[in-house]
Amino acid sequence: MRIIQQGSWLSVCLLACTVLIFGDSQSFAQGYSTPAPPPPPLNDDGTIHWGTFYKSAAIQKAYERLWNLGACRGTNKRITIPVENNKMIIDSLPESDFEGVVQASAGSIRGGLIAFFDTSGSSSVSKTRVVQLHPAGVSSLHVHGPSNMAILSPGMIVRLQAMLDIHGHGIDEVDLIEIITPPSVFEAPSVQPKQRIELIGRINSIEKQRLILQLPHTTNGMKRVILHLSDTAVVRFDAAQVEYISPGDQISVTGRIWTGEGSMATGTVFASQVKVIKK
Repeated sequence: MRIIQQGSWLSVCLLACTVLIFGDSQSFAQGYSTPAPPPPPLNDDGTIHWGTFYKSAAIQKAYERLWNLGACRGTNKRITIPVENNKMIIDSLPESDFEGVVQASAGSIRGGLIAFFDTSGSSSVSKTRVVQLHPAGVSSLHVHGPSNMAILSPGMIVRLQAMLDIHGHGIDEVDLIEIITPPSVFEAPSVQPKQRIELIGRINSIEKQRLILQLPHTTNGMKRVILHLSDTAVVRFDAAQVEYISPGDQISVTGRIWTGEGSMATGTVFASQVKVIKK
């Protein structure tokens, strides 16, 4: 589901570049002498393993095609030298920190892209960088900050505090709703009538101040709950989804930047950590 509209040619370019940079996940991690299984996305110390970046996807694809046909086995220097010069080991680049303003985004946590205007440093030259998230989804992404009630829509996963009766109806009004990315594994809370608990669920419908929430598991016979929102209810993000990033948001990035051949805009930042503050 995509709720934030990214508009403009820049988003289209980002979607196309996802394929141009890495090709498929197999070729992203593939060696230059013999095909190899993809390396683990994390090193033993927990740092991200990026592996090989191909400056030209066309050169790498042509090499793979020749290899599969049996026409190249690492002996023809007219092939092997350009192929060797086409690769760059991302992990060899130092990590740096960047600050800026989001211009556009595309994709998902698995290999998504975020274009931003880099405001870090003292240079007065305009710099548009492009954040590359790891295709295995191991880049850390945190989207947080305030929003408004109009952003809420069916299908969103939210977290809130509520007190319910035995029928699953809210006893008091909800004052805070957090839009979240659900954890892969979590236990549904035991719902006890007239006790305030934390609920995580998918929005079934929202109309005026009435919110119907679908629970991920049946809890004490409840599959959904009906809640009432206060007139001053606050909505905020605490999520890890590219879909929730929009132009104008503040962004901070820690990652390895490549500004040479094959990079996007004025540099591709292979991100280990991304923090976005909604504006």
